Amino acid sequence: MIVDLPDTTVSKISRALVNVREEGGAVALGRVLTLIILTRHGALEEVIEAANDASREHPMRVIVLMIADGDAESRLDGQIRVGGDAGASEVVTLKVQGEVGDRNLESLVTGLLLPDAPVVVWWPNRTPDLPSKTSIGKIAQRRITDAATKSDPSKWVSSLGDRYAPGDTDLAWTRLTRWREQLAAILDQPPYETVTAVRVRGAADSPSTALLAAWLRLALDVEVDWGYLDESEWPHGIKSVSLVRESGEVLLERPSAGVAILTQPGQPVHDLSFPRRTLRECLAEELRRLDPDLLYGRVISEGWKLLGPPTVVGPSGQTQE
Repeated sequence: MIVDLPDTTVSKISRALVNVREEGGAVALGRVLTLIILTRHGALEEVIEAANDASREHPMRVIVLMIADGDAESRLDGQIRVGGDAGASEVVTLKVQGEVGDRNLESLVTGLLLPDAPVVVWWPNRTPDLPSKTSIGKIAQRRITDAATKSDPSKWVSSLGDRYAPGDTDLAWTRLTRWREQLAAILDQPPYETVTAVRVRGAADSPSTALLAAWLRLALDVEVDWGYLDESEWPHGIKSVSLVRESGEVLLERPSAGVAILTQPGQPVHDLSFPRRTLRECLAEELRRLDPDLLYGRVISEGWKLLGPPTVVGPSGQTQE
C-alpha cells in the first residue's frame, strides 16, 4: 500500500501513519530500529529497495529524507509505504525543498522515530564531512557512509581516521567481510607460521583495497605492499592478496569477477565463489550490530598510520610510488 501526502507537515504524516496501520492491519510490533536515509533525487528507489530487502532480516521503520537541490518554494511532500511495497518495514519518504530543508533536519524526523528504538543513519551518497556532528548524526547510534560513492575514494578513505567517531562505519569496510573471513580461516589452519610479507592489489576505484591493506598491517604486524592496478588489468574491486610464509606463498586471487582461486603450498588449488557483495547484503550486515565497531575504528586510525604509500602498477607491470 502506498499513500501519497503532497504539501504536508510532519504531524499530518505521523497521523496518517497511524491510520494506515489501523486500517490496513499493519502493526509496528517487532520493529527493532529506525533507519534514516539521507539521499538525493534520482537515487530514491535503489536505496529503498536495499532497505526493504534488509528489513526482512531487521524489521524496522525507514525514513527517507530526500533533499532537493537549488532554490525552490518551501515544501514538504510525504509518502507512506507499508505491506508488500515496504518489505518487512514501514517506509516514510519525505521530499524536502526550500527553507524546510535548510533548517535543522532533526526536527523533520523526531516525530516519526520509533519510541525506545535505536537509530541508524545511512548516507548512500553526498556524505557530510563530519557525519557524527550533523543534527541527524548526533541522534544516531550508528552512522553508515560509502567511500565508493565519493569522487575521490582514496582521499576519503585516507581521512576516515581523522573524522571517526564511535558508531561510524563505511560500506567499503563491510565489503571486505568475505575477504577477511577467508584470510582468517587460512591463517587458522596449519602450518602455523609467521607471515613475513603481504601484497594486496586492487582497482584504482576500490577504497576497500586500502582498508584491507590497513587491516592486514594491523593484524599481522608486518609491512604490506599494496597498490592499484591499471584499469586495463583489473577494472573494479580487490584483485588479489598474497601472504608469504616460510613454507611458501598463499595466494587468494580473482581471475574474474565472482570467482577467486586459492593457491597454497602442498595443497590442491581451490576455486571459490567470490561475488561482489550487493548493497542489500552490506546494509543488512551493518544493521546486525548497533554498538561501535571497534576494529573498524582501529583499522582506519592505527592501521592506516602504519601503512605505507600505495604502489601504482601500470599495464606493462612497471610500478611507481
